[in-house]
Amino acid sequence: MKSEEKMNETSTPHWTERLQARWGLESIFQVVMVLVVFALTGMSVLLIKEPLFEILGIDNETGGAWKTVIYLLAVLPLYQILLLFYALLLGQFRFFWEYEKKSMKRMAKLFRRKS
Repeated sequence: MKSEEKMNETSTPHWTERLQARWGLESIFQVVMVLVVFALTGMSVLLIKEPLFEILGIDNETGGAWKTVIYLLAVLPLYQILLLFYALLLGQFRFFWEYEKKSMKRMAKLFRRKS
């Protein structure tokens, strides 16, 4: 039994424990809930993207650069809204609200002029 305890002390933390520490979460359950929020949001965007493009008359053969622009202007903000919606439903709103604020600050840096 002691060798098993010693091995656990010297081995690297489980990936969920590393995420817990990196994200500053309180429990492994919270890590799982955050991952579920990301998964639900990603699946929802995939389900919504195609009908949105169809309504706008964009298919796989047309679009090109316009498809990318529309994706950035429509789908990415939709992703952010869905992320907060699922976070609220699953009790992770505070974590994702802070996550969103950090993301927006990073994006704002991209558009600032360097002097």
